[in-house]
Amino acid sequence: MEVRIAELEDQMLDPDFWNDQQAAQKVINEANGYKETYNAFHELEEEQENLELSLELLREEADEELQAELETDLTNFVAKLTDFELKLMLSGPYDKNNAILELHPGAGGTESQDWGSMLLRMYQRWADKKDFKVEMLDYQAGDEAGIKSVTLLIKGHNAYGYLKAEKGVHRLVRISPFDSSGRRHTSFVSCDVMPEMDDDIEIEVRPEDLKIDTYRATGAGGQHINTTDSAVRMTHIPSGIVVTCQSERSQLKNRDQAMRMLKAKLYQKEQEEKEKELAELRGEQKEIGWGSQIRSYVFHPYSMVKDHRTNVETGNTQAVMDGDIDEFINGYLRSRID
Repeated sequence: MEVRIAELEDQMLDPDFWNDQQAAQKVINEANGYKETYNAFHELEEEQENLELSLELLREEADEELQAELETDLTNFVAKLTDFELKLMLSGPYDKNNAILELHPGAGGTESQDWGSMLLRMYQRWADKKDFKVEMLDYQAGDEAGIKSVTLLIKGHNAYGYLKAEKGVHRLVRISPFDSSGRRHTSFVSCDVMPEMDDDIEIEVRPEDLKIDTYRATGAGGQHINTTDSAVRMTHIPSGIVVTCQSERSQLKNRDQAMRMLKAKLYQKEQEEKEKELAELRGEQKEIGWGSQIRSYVFHPYSMVKDHRTNVETGNTQAVMDGDIDEFINGYLRSRID
């Protein structure tokens, strides 16, 4: 790893390094990723040595204050070690990329659309805790409350690696605030997650296969909203895939972002088809894709959030809705290597 860091730093010293800014940023991101891993490893190594020293002192002479301090330090060390192990698991080809996350409420009108807005807030809060940047690429408001659909670009190291654990259907059970009779309702929202693709990804998109429409943006944005036809809807005719983007003032920039989203969806479709073929060859009877329910959020008659893939669960529903979803993400990542 030290050799690779040195190689990248040599590239950054080249006088022509910034001639291609996109390529330069890739080098910087890769170097920062390696440095973060390298520094984290050595910090853990140093902390382990300090813990062992404290343990030796305790063995020589009992000390309640030192023992209490050691127990606290050990708990923190285990948490840091777990986080470090999880980061090492993110070794997929696009795990380090930014993530494109889409939320689509199911049938149920206002109730499911409100559930969609609750999940939107949850993921925004989660991203804030990770110091990730969130851009809203597309936002379609619900008729009375909530959302009809939303597309986020979540920028940060390993954003896709973490958020791929959220791909699937999320189920809510609660007493509906929109039901005057106070009945319990079940709502569903599908969450789709894709890596943001680089411009040089090898996925062919022929111009004649595209239908591009422009329209006036309707979501919450800047002063440009509803003043120009800057929003873009791009349809890939052979696959039927549709992407929309309205985050930028410029129609050209929205086209570029929509093309990256389309490439991400085409890549994802290709990967799912390969996975399905492998499952059939192995004789596995399982559904491939994002149609299966992955997690239930129960607010009534009891409080519980449970992931059906890993059986990880918690009774602290408020913390989950405030973005504390790492235990579910971590559980999923661990299940993939067990």
